[in-house]
Amino acid sequence: MLTWEAWLTIGVLTGVLALLTFTRIVPDIILVAGVTILLLTGVLSPTQALSGLANEGMVTVGVLYIVVAGLQETGASAWIAAKFLKEPKSLLGAQLKMMLPVSLVSPFLNNTPVVAMFMPAVSDWAKKHQLAVSKLMIPLSYAAILGGTCSLIGTSTNIVVNGMVIRDAKMPSLGMWDIAWVGVPCAVAGIAYLTILGRWLLPDRRPVISQLGDPREYTVEMLVEPGSALIGRTIEQAGLRRLPGMFLAEIDREGQVIPAVGPEEKLQADDRLVFAGVVESVVDLQRIRGLKPATNQVFKLDAPRAKRSLIEAVVSDSCRIIGQTIRDGQFRKVYNAVVIAVSRNGERIHKKIGDIVLRSGDTLLLEAPPTFADQQRNSRDFFLVSRIENTNPPSHERMIVAIGILFALILVVSLEWLPMLHGAMLAAGAMILARCCTSAVARRSVDWQILIAIAASFGLGKALEVTGVADFLSRNLIGFAGGSPWLTLVMVYTVTLLLTELVTNNAAAVLVFPIALAAARSLNVDFMPFIIAIMMAASAGFATPIGYQTHMMVYGPGGYRFADFVRVGLPLDLLIGAVSVLIIPLVWPLTVGS
Repeated sequence: MLTWEAWLTIGVLTGVLALLTFTRIVPDIILVAGVTILLLTGVLSPTQALSGLANEGMVTVGVLYIVVAGLQETGASAWIAAKFLKEPKSLLGAQLKMMLPVSLVSPFLNNTPVVAMFMPAVSDWAKKHQLAVSKLMIPLSYAAILGGTCSLIGTSTNIVVNGMVIRDAKMPSLGMWDIAWVGVPCAVAGIAYLTILGRWLLPDRRPVISQLGDPREYTVEMLVEPGSALIGRTIEQAGLRRLPGMFLAEIDREGQVIPAVGPEEKLQADDRLVFAGVVESVVDLQRIRGLKPATNQVFKLDAPRAKRSLIEAVVSDSCRIIGQTIRDGQFRKVYNAVVIAVSRNGERIHKKIGDIVLRSGDTLLLEAPPTFADQQRNSRDFFLVSRIENTNPPSHERMIVAIGILFALILVVSLEWLPMLHGAMLAAGAMILARCCTSAVARRSVDWQILIAIAASFGLGKALEVTGVADFLSRNLIGFAGGSPWLTLVMVYTVTLLLTELVTNNAAAVLVFPIALAAARSLNVDFMPFIIAIMMAASAGFATPIGYQTHMMVYGPGGYRFADFVRVGLPLDLLIGAVSVLIIPLVWPLTVGS
């Protein structure tokens, strides 16, 4: 019989899941509230309630945010996108072009760093091609998991279960590709579902920039650097044709102006490209390797470029250089900042930046040290000064270093030279020491809401364990099979999946393994089908974001709600479960064990 603590835990968990599914309250608040109730009622001790804060999975996700920041700050994410993510012709094409390489890479590499590698690249790729990132982030996580189920090293769960096979079941280790007999058909079925039906179930949430106009349309000049990979590429090939919120107005080539630039126009060294668009797109231009601001003033500022940021400033009628050109007024010397774009009442200014005569009310986009905003906030020269967050120009010269650190992380984790947490912490430290990202950027990059949600979900999972609810569910549901080996296999899969969605994947595998082993022995059947069922079910939990850490990694960047995972993931849970329990007995018959 269940105790009152167990029933209270079930009630709290039911309430938490209902609030997560049917309300828009942020997940960390709901999950922490649930843990707080269990703590105050004595169901959980303080150590148990806070155990999630010391959980390796939670810390690993937090540290991987810093690795991702290093990729973004050096422009490595754009390189990854160019190598793996090709030009899509439609949303369906985009999803396939992303999921296929991710699912093919994941069997060879642990799926968590694979998602960390692709996240910033997919985000940049979606923005470049005006796709809703919410249509891509869940498929990214799902594809990595589906690919990971095809090999012994693709997911941490498979490695954990294989360890129990050797230690507890006294059986030989599984081969690298044994699980592929089930994993490959499941991956094919899962990707087919996501491309045929999943795209209709995924939410379409776009940033404001792609939906609304912005009255602050800037005119900005960029220069094609000599030796750049952009030289010889067409405007289309260089990705400069369909920039969200921005268009290429003209090219100044050796004094000759080319207006109405066509997509087949090829870029040449020292081309001056004149763009018009909103501030977010100007930031994106700054991140394209091979382009630099046309004014050489940016290279005369005191602070290194990687330590600068973009700042908006509105010129006041008492500005000391009003009525003068930016060049004649020596803007850089006066303010230790460089004007890279100017907005004037939404009209396009047909002049080079240095030749623009400043007027009261002009909005300037500046590249400057971060201290500029504090120094000029109360100045009489500007009506308004506002720093734009996360706009440090990328350190392209450190891109190779950042990519090297990432692949070193993937290598040492996949070959099991280091545990995932150890490798991630070393990689994050290397990103900071190699100056791929600063310590300030590293701190800002961590999504604390997601980490708190993960930690709180571990607390709820702990309550299911300590009150006996998880064990009760496992034993009783498996007991419903009534002595049928195949129904017992189905129940083992179902219980493992249920616990994966509620408790997390590795904990679910650890809880169900001994119960499944005892059931197989009592039925006198081979235990191998049950091992594969546990591996598949403990990895293939798609209906809640708390079931697998890659889901939580994409939760924030995708702008998702809890209900999004339920809507898209529940049918996928049922599909993968059906394919698994049908194929497993065909490959490993439920016959009497040897």
